[in-house]
Amino acid sequence: MGNTTLPASPPTQTELRRELGLASATAAVAGECIAVGIFLTPAGMAKSLGSPLWLLAVWVFVGVMTLHGALCFGELAGRFPGTGGMYVYLREAFGRCVAFLYGWMCLLVLDPGLTAALAMGAASYAGYIFHSSPPVNKGTAFAAVWALCFLNIVSIRVSAGFLRWMTWLKLAVLGLLTVWATVFRLGSWSNFMPFVAQRPGSLPLIPALGAAMVGAFFSFGGWWDVSKIAGEVRNPSRILPRAFVFGVIAVTAVYILVTAVFLYLVPLQNVTSDETFVAQAGAVLFGRAGGIVLAAIVILCVLGSLAAFVISAPRVYYAMAKDRLFFPAFAKTHTYFRTPANAILLQGTVASLLLWLGTFQQVISYFMFVAIAFLGLTVAGIFVLRNKQPNFDNVTLAPAFPITPVSFLMLVVVLLVLIAVDRPYEAVLGIVVVLAGLPFYFTLPRRDKSTDEVTAL
Repeated sequence: MGNTTLPASPPTQTELRRELGLASATAAVAGECIAVGIFLTPAGMAKSLGSPLWLLAVWVFVGVMTLHGALCFGELAGRFPGTGGMYVYLREAFGRCVAFLYGWMCLLVLDPGLTAALAMGAASYAGYIFHSSPPVNKGTAFAAVWALCFLNIVSIRVSAGFLRWMTWLKLAVLGLLTVWATVFRLGSWSNFMPFVAQRPGSLPLIPALGAAMVGAFFSFGGWWDVSKIAGEVRNPSRILPRAFVFGVIAVTAVYILVTAVFLYLVPLQNVTSDETFVAQAGAVLFGRAGGIVLAAIVILCVLGSLAAFVISAPRVYYAMAKDRLFFPAFAKTHTYFRTPANAILLQGTVASLLLWLGTFQQVISYFMFVAIAFLGLTVAGIFVLRNKQPNFDNVTLAPAFPITPVSFLMLVVVLLVLIAVDRPYEAVLGIVVVLAGLPFYFTLPRRDKSTDEVTAL
């Protein structure tokens, strides 16, 4: 692997079982992407753009760019088919220090923050259905996190099976919405007219495209996380590239279809906010019970995303510990279940702390800029790795190189600029907190400092 020599694994370490196939890997890609965003993002995009054509164009453009990034990740997964995903790719391309900073960000704030946000999102919609109080909703979120954590500890195969069923079910339900709306003619095709021209009150086209691309990109967020479980995928060099492609294509198709259905049901000029857009669509679809029915569908989608995230995130801490960049206890697997139980418990514990403090939304907003920067750096690493190892056996190379990585990196740069301009304070604070990991990196015990090479920075 690259030119990095890693220390031997601790003698007590046992390897994870390779039990997952193409269906589970594809479900992890689609399942994590399709969450509450598909119900909220189209409204904001529609209000900004004010044109069905431009709305469709943004979904297609971001979907194609995401596919380019996914093709690059497919090559990276083939080159390094072990557990850890982006952590491993950054380590091999740029050295252990950069990889540690990425892991530091994931462990300290981003992964637990997203876990807490997804759990609280599902619990809030459950509270809407059952009219429960905020303390009860918070308890429901705790229960969801720990139920999925313990399921993940007991068996990766059972966890992946649950994720598969949740993903196929949410796809089936979203497909049913499309059929229900069109077969019973609940909307009007005239809502798509004018198809090209922007409606009055829309943003100017260039700012509108920028805002819509940010929203669309975040709706695709998480497709890369399946690479973190590569160490538990059978024949990952062959399966993961296909899972990336199938998953991203499925997500793109779902987003376009669901957005079209919403526009078919609710005229663009009636869109006032994300929440009212969903409520209006639900009322047209299901009458008075529309809000409850759509809330149940949102719970299904968010729980599927949470299940995927609980599976993938702890594998980064496990990989860091195996490299002796984190406490050795987290490099151990459960003696019976052969899962990274300690890493999973850590994720659940920190997420629960953020749930209790109620600060997870702020945490996520501070680190979106840095998270996207690490994603771009990972794809850029493909240039470094091809230079180091131009010939690599049994690897599915990203096609149309260097167009695929360059086009994806161009999108990343545009998004970073837009986020930095819109939220400069959060972007700077996120960078500062990530760089605060450097003192910890250089004081870590039992590291082989001869392996600290950082290249191409």
